[in-house]
Amino acid sequence: MNDEYYMRLAIEEAKKAEKIGEVPIGAVIVKDDEVIARAHNLRETMQRAVAHAEVLAIDQACQRIGSWRLENTTLYVTLEPCAMCAGAIVLSRIERVVFGASDPKGGCVGTLMNLLQEKRFNHQSEVVSGVLEEECGQMLSEFFRQLRLKKKAAQ
Repeated sequence: MNDEYYMRLAIEEAKKAEKIGEVPIGAVIVKDDEVIARAHNLRETMQRAVAHAEVLAIDQACQRIGSWRLENTTLYVTLEPCAMCAGAIVLSRIERVVFGASDPKGGCVGTLMNLLQEKRFNHQSEVVSGVLEEECGQMLSEFFRQLRLKKKAAQ
């Protein structure tokens, strides 16, 4: 299995979000070549600010392995993590983060800043960006294009 394989699983999660009107972001956490968690955005559905795909996947992975330490894991996510998600990644000690599309408005893993490789924290994560970037970015662009069309039609 390689990064593209697991990113495709994250894309499947993002499509689940899209089907229910959520921003299409999906996340998968892998340990020892086994998927231990998968989640997608549920912020609108749950009306919870913290219901981002990454945070939901981290919570699920912690429950699955019975520890808050997610050492020796890789998180795959379709969009560059925000500050909140980057903080959760650092605090859960995820070893490696692989993301698809960069986030020019909120990305905190290299775009606006890089919280995952900040030396002042007690943990840093390896970062791989741009895996299936075009596919991930296109899914988000199309979602927001459709949203704008719906809003315009409703006016």
